[in-house]
Amino acid sequence: MSPEAARPLDIPARVGRAVQAALDRKGLDLRVLHLEKVTEFTDYFLICSAGSQRQIEAIGDGIRESLRVVEGVRPLHVEGKGGGQWLLLDYGDFVVHVFDEQTRAFYDLERLWSDAPDVTGEFR
Repeated sequence: MSPEAARPLDIPARVGRAVQAALDRKGLDLRVLHLEKVTEFTDYFLICSAGSQRQIEAIGDGIRESLRVVEGVRPLHVEGKGGGQWLLLDYGDFVVHVFDEQTRAFYDLERLWSDAPDVTGEFR
C-alpha cells in the first residue's frame, strides 16, 4: 500500500509543507490562493518568485524532496524544468508556480484568479 493510500489526504498540510520548503530555499513574495470555490481543477495555488533560473530549480527541488520524503507523494505533472523562467508542479489538489519576477508579472496569476481568497497567512 502506498503512503497516500495508508492515510487520508491532508491537502492543507501538504500545501504548508510546500510553503515551508519554498521559504527554506528563499522563495520570494510567496502567495497561496484558495481556489476550491472558484474552480474544479485544483484547490490551491502556491505562487512564488525566484531571483534566478538556478533558484527556480532549487525551490522546485526542495518542494519535491520535502513532499516525497515526508508525505510519500510526487507531482502528477512537471512543466518548465531545465532552463525556463518558470516551473509548475501539479500535485492534483494543489499546483505550485515558481516564476522569475518578470515572468510572474507577465502572467499575473493573482489578478487572473482574483476571485480566489489569498490564504497565505494561514500557512506562515
